[in-house]
Amino acid sequence: MNYPTEVNITEVCPRDGFQSLSEFIPTEEKIQLINELIDCGFKQIEVTSFVHPKAIPQLKDASEVLQGIKRKKDVKLRALVPNLRGLERAIDAGVDKVKLMLSATDSHSISNANCKTFDAMKGFETLVKRAHDSSVGISGSISVIFGCPFEGDVSMDRIIEICKRYIDLGIYNLSLADTTGMANPIKIKRIVEEIHENFPELGLSLHLHNTRGMAFANAIAGLEAGIKDFDSSVGGLGGCPYAPNASGNIASEDLIHGFEEMGIKTGIDLDKVINIGDKLQKMFPSYANSFILKAGKCSDLHLPPIAQEKLG
Repeated sequence: MNYPTEVNITEVCPRDGFQSLSEFIPTEEKIQLINELIDCGFKQIEVTSFVHPKAIPQLKDASEVLQGIKRKKDVKLRALVPNLRGLERAIDAGVDKVKLMLSATDSHSISNANCKTFDAMKGFETLVKRAHDSSVGISGSISVIFGCPFEGDVSMDRIIEICKRYIDLGIYNLSLADTTGMANPIKIKRIVEEIHENFPELGLSLHLHNTRGMAFANAIAGLEAGIKDFDSSVGGLGGCPYAPNASGNIASEDLIHGFEEMGIKTGIDLDKVINIGDKLQKMFPSYANSFILKAGKCSDLHLPPIAQEKLG
């Protein structure tokens, strides 16, 4: 298989990871974590979401977090925005990029945004225009695209229509999210390849959750379908608050380690990511989910036994 020589990984723990935690993390600790992630070599970090504070109290300090980060010119800071008010707050806070929130199914959209999918998209026009009038980049997303916990499989016709409407809005970068870990490698390849075939102008990324242990296999399927951009969360933290049984994203250390073992460069310092993951695992042991934190890297060799101990 002709895999790419390098990939791009966006770290999403400060947003997707932290939104699933009930215990409020002090703003200073969030800022420190993001600064440490920047030092790891991530070129894009999803730092927060500008939602209403009552919707996700954990992210009520979005503006303060953005303003406290030690910025680097080559690192893009991204945030989710649900509406025009959120976008205005993001622009005022100095975010580099915003991502729109959209569900592939009406059921998940009602749970997440209190309206149906295409009704939500009608409200995007004002947001896209405002972003284009500013210096802020804007991209789209499609949650539960690989399977909805309320409706099951999403038809390809519906996916194609959503992509078409995004293009009509002037958005050419989409994040495909396996929000509740219902994807499998065949489904990943089929959906990604059909989107590429119908809309070759679209840039696609994968946002994978490891709910059923399929995330790295799905990442490889994405590679084989032409994906080079992935989201991940250090320590494997994460989970959609509006979907039942949702669990964490694929752990950044697992994704980086797997790609690097295959000879695919990420440009990220894995040891530094592991150190951050260790810290988060100690802080949130019931939320962390990472193979590398449990087993270590393949290169972490052990001293061989001097002799076999005979029993009996």
